[in-house]
Amino acid sequence: MNNSTPNAQQSSPSLLSARRFGPLFLTQFLGAFNDNIFKNALVLLLAFQSGSVLGLDPAIVVQLAAGLFILPFFLFSAMAGQIADKYDKARVVRIVKAVEIFIAALAALGFATAHAELLLAALFLMGLHSTFFGPLKYAILPQHLHEDELVAGNAWVESGTFVAILLGSVLAGLLMAIKPQGAALAGACCVLVALAGYGISRAIPDAPAAAPNLRINLNPFSETLRNIGLARGDRTVFNALLGISWFWFYGAIFLSQFAPYVKVVLGGNELLVTALLSSFIVGIAVGSFLCERLSGKHVELGLVPLGAIGLSLFGIDVWWVSPATPPQFVSVAAFFADSAHWRGLFDLVMIGVSGGLYTVPLYALIQSRAKPAERSRIIAANNILNAAFLVVSALFAGVAMAAGASIPQVFLITALINIVFLLYLCKQVPEFAERLRAWVLRRPSGKTGP
Repeated sequence: MNNSTPNAQQSSPSLLSARRFGPLFLTQFLGAFNDNIFKNALVLLLAFQSGSVLGLDPAIVVQLAAGLFILPFFLFSAMAGQIADKYDKARVVRIVKAVEIFIAALAALGFATAHAELLLAALFLMGLHSTFFGPLKYAILPQHLHEDELVAGNAWVESGTFVAILLGSVLAGLLMAIKPQGAALAGACCVLVALAGYGISRAIPDAPAAAPNLRINLNPFSETLRNIGLARGDRTVFNALLGISWFWFYGAIFLSQFAPYVKVVLGGNELLVTALLSSFIVGIAVGSFLCERLSGKHVELGLVPLGAIGLSLFGIDVWWVSPATPPQFVSVAAFFADSAHWRGLFDLVMIGVSGGLYTVPLYALIQSRAKPAERSRIIAANNILNAAFLVVSALFAGVAMAAGASIPQVFLITALINIVFLLYLCKQVPEFAERLRAWVLRRPSGKTGP
């Protein structure tokens, strides 16, 4: 099932230097990095430009942009999963990364000419690129990594993705602050990153087709239902998909409200937003690698409920420690110097840590238990569910705040719903609670796999 032998197993850090993992990691890292340079630069351009786009207010266009990026996940994930199962995944990765160069060039042209409609078209195409790349980067791991390396591989991918999101967002803000050529610089940066991603992707080893005789179904609706049906064939796998999608719901609530929370509740500015977001991202990276150490290099499902408990406990505490009345403006230095803020900072870091403990075993579980010939399509189903949960999270936050809920109260409600979802998950798959009990009691855990 993989290109390694038991003697080829490597420690987590040394995986990055291995050709069977390093190029894939760097390729996916640069892809996420480029997505966020482009998305954030575009949002800043739309939010602060004068005039309207397509006859609409810039604030509305920003929401339209978010919808355009996520739309391809609904329309083309099913096709992406089929292609990843039918053809050599490494070859498809190279094709997808080559197309990214064209998309980045289109974006660069849009930035250089301040053509918003062209940029929105590029945003849709960038979402399309991510739609096709998603099933590839997760389904290829079991082909290149030994079973005992799956947790480490997913830890690197998970932490790398979030770090790339952070760095891309920060770089976009820095570039767009350079007047008047900031937009053009952002476009040029997108092209350079896309070129680097394609060059590195050529070093990814071959990953032979898992289902070469598969017939491609071009109907996105029937194929989407078929993919979800494949996932439902294994209760544990399907509930793992729901678990990951729920995390994206939970995370989207916190990430989307991060800036207004810092401004309205904490009295901070954009620099404090970046500092606290960095703390959250560092927490996810720490949790992802802590997951590998705590699991003993196998898929330890007991860490899933442990992470979910942390998401609720620390999410509730964010609400508890949030000031009731908005303070006066506080600088980054003053915020970190005041010990009264340390508990809230600790909560944010631990939410990230809990998220890493929660998601890494779920991704590894899907990869190890899904049938090889169906793995990419099941991961495509995961992307569809993720997109749906992201949309629902936006609607949920909007409805809650329209009903009068404050941002801390939205965090509280989300953390409480997370408890309900954890109970549902453990009822549907008792193995989660059983493995947690065995892990806490330090019993031999055995191997959790196919």
